Amino acid sequence: MALHLLFQIDPGHYSLNKKIIRSRANRLMGILQLQTSQVSMVFMSDPEISTYNRKYRRRKRPTNVLSFPAGDYPPEIAPSSSKELGDVLISVDTAAREIQGVNKSLHDRLTELMIHGILHLLDYDHERSDEEARRMQEKEKKIFQRIKGFRSTSMVKLAVNVDHVATVREARGITEPDPVLAAGICELAGASGIVVHLREDRRHINDRDVRLLRRIVKTKLNLEMASAREIIDIAVEIKPDMVTLVPEKRKELTTEGGLNVSGNRKKLRNTISEMEKAGIPVSLFIDPDQKQIKAAKEIGATFVELHTGRYCDAMTAQERNLEFRMIEEAAEIACDAGLQVNAGHGLDYRTTSRIAALETIEELSIGHAIITRAVFVGLNQAVREMLALLKPSFQEH
Repeated sequence: MALHLLFQIDPGHYSLNKKIIRSRANRLMGILQLQTSQVSMVFMSDPEISTYNRKYRRRKRPTNVLSFPAGDYPPEIAPSSSKELGDVLISVDTAAREIQGVNKSLHDRLTELMIHGILHLLDYDHERSDEEARRMQEKEKKIFQRIKGFRSTSMVKLAVNVDHVATVREARGITEPDPVLAAGICELAGASGIVVHLREDRRHINDRDVRLLRRIVKTKLNLEMASAREIIDIAVEIKPDMVTLVPEKRKELTTEGGLNVSGNRKKLRNTISEMEKAGIPVSLFIDPDQKQIKAAKEIGATFVELHTGRYCDAMTAQERNLEFRMIEEAAEIACDAGLQVNAGHGLDYRTTSRIAALETIEELSIGHAIITRAVFVGLNQAVREMLALLKPSFQEH
């Protein structure tokens, strides 16, 4: 497959992630079984596409997408091979305007335009008749759903939070159930990591737990913690595989929101610096907010973990869709900034699959849903059921 992508605009101006666009374009070619065809896609500005629109369609304005099938090429972009399917020109400026006030990301709109342009190359034409327009629209919708339901990379990883095992133990003030044993079961069931939150008040996980976990966890130990002196010293001593800095309030039942990174730059930067000296990468638990992502990058974080709580707690489909779009866009922005992206909080067996399909997210942190499911089916089975939800929905053609 010869797919040529050319960006004649500055991707940074729109926080455009070229890897995402290329991945979706390749997937589109696979879905349409065009592996042996040559296609060029050019992402340009309004003034540039206006030139083509005026010259070849006699319309004095920009448009969102133009398609030139092989044989219909303007001379300046004539194909060099008989296998050439054609050329698609897309205005990023117009696409950005079209999503203003609409619950849709720029990457999604550009994906729609890529689909539309390629279908024109395959002789779909919505201007021929109402029936043709309906057929083309249905085709576009199905292809878009397939692209969005498929991860081009490996399956998203699952890190299991075993805090709630310790919560049950502490309810009786005894030694069982043991979160350390629970961590071993989760790993054997296929989890890629174990997460624990060592709180300042030690309400569930305690110092003994984290020291034992550091010795027995074979995958990855992620220590959630506040940026507090006592906990920082413990982290530097035991050296988990990574730490996730989270906000912490003594009266909260669970973490209620993301860190205010932009408002606590100095303190968080100092903590990250200490962890770097100890060889421990740092993730910041943040709300899906561009300002917090920018601040996280500026102070030296390696990862961000996007807070999914509002998405999970949404009461209506409209609210949930809005929260999902915010997570999707934030993940794309963070990925484009060079941050590795994880997500978690409140995810369960109903809400996880949609987040897991986002190709920009590497790992999900899930605890409460798995532990509560384990009461009925056992911990091994509960982890395996969650892992089944993380598998890619579609395979490449």
